[in-house]
Amino acid sequence: MSIAAGLVGLPNVGKSTLFNALTKSSVPAENYPFCTIDPHMAITVVPDERIPKLQKWYGSQKTISASVQFVDIAGLVKGAATGQGLGNQFLSHIREVDLILHVLRCFEDKNIVSDFTAVDPNRDFDIIVTELMLKDLDSIEKRKTKLAHSLKAAQNKPAEKKELELELELILKLEKALNSSNFKKVQELCKSPYAKNSFLLSGKSFLIIANVAEHEIADFAYQQNTNYQSLVKRFGAESVIPVSARLEYELSVLPEAEREEMASVMGVTQSGLQTIIEKTYAHLGLITFFTCGPKEVHAWPINKGINVRKAAGEIHSDLERGFICADVFNCKDLFELGSEAKVKESGKMRTEGQDYIVQDGDILNIKFNV
Repeated sequence: MSIAAGLVGLPNVGKSTLFNALTKSSVPAENYPFCTIDPHMAITVVPDERIPKLQKWYGSQKTISASVQFVDIAGLVKGAATGQGLGNQFLSHIREVDLILHVLRCFEDKNIVSDFTAVDPNRDFDIIVTELMLKDLDSIEKRKTKLAHSLKAAQNKPAEKKELELELELILKLEKALNSSNFKKVQELCKSPYAKNSFLLSGKSFLIIANVAEHEIADFAYQQNTNYQSLVKRFGAESVIPVSARLEYELSVLPEAEREEMASVMGVTQSGLQTIIEKTYAHLGLITFFTCGPKEVHAWPINKGINVRKAAGEIHSDLERGFICADVFNCKDLFELGSEAKVKESGKMRTEGQDYIVQDGDILNIKFNV
């Protein structure tokens, strides 16, 4: 399945620098507004310590990891919803992503070009969200017009009419929340099944990336950064990821041995990039199952709660269409017990029908007939 996360923020907050570090790319990252015009996209592997272990167990020739696509989206300015700056391009590009990563600068630097004299990540977030909500009001108007026509056509179709009426009721609630700039309410309403996959920009899932200074990474000094503290207070620690985009980029371009040495000198105990990738994956409600053999170990991302027949379809549509059953066990049992034979002896290897809900770390052997 395709997973995309968009890096969003005002101009010159570190988006492109962070994107380059995340994806080992070399897109322009200059100190002037709209350095990024067209969205840059790159695929990044999701770190998973289970994969090399599985490769060792199965003697696999190769491994295929789960991945996330990151998109570096043009910087937004106030008035984007009415076409200011690169607003229309920005808003169309953000519509395509599954998760928004709000990159917010949390450190002072007089050399960085900015429209503001003071750093204020909450102000920056509010500017972005306001533009998203203004654009969403246009989408609401279009949806209301379409629903009015659909309701006329469904007058003699009670079931269809009821569904449309429920959607219209939700649309009116969303319009009220947008008009009152109630971002939290919009997020809540967009979880409704009648929200049509959250077609609103301001309804998308999001995480906050607090871009702190290089020297604040060592010994968790960023925890004393008042801008970082204000973001944690507002959004919660689980939704705020502290990163120094500049430091992460400097580390990303070094050979592994030099990177480890520099990280040690700079007091980097955990990769901010890895945290971003892992949290992006988890925040989208994704889990991983595996197919394993001497040819390859393949990690497959799926939405949590998917049954095994639909999971089989991620491998190939024929497996879903002709699904019979699946032999299932979890990799943690393989690591604990030491062999597939012992997993089977313990009763932890089962044959499951199509309604079995796949769990994170499951190893599947699909049986099918087409």
